[in-house]
Amino acid sequence: MRENERMMVTIRCLRCGERFILKGRVKRGRIETGFKRCLCDNESDFEIRNEPI
Repeated sequence: MRENERMMVTIRCLRCGERFILKGRVKRGRIETGFKRCLCDNESDFEIRNEPI
């Protein structure tokens, strides 16, 4: 991953099954999307996939 590379991120909640598709950028070795928690208040139990745009 290169710095400022754009990524398509798919996040699926493993508690309720809700799915979110977000765009993010690589910053300091991490992908930043602004996502904090699911609608069911889950903050940690996710399946996360990403791919370059």
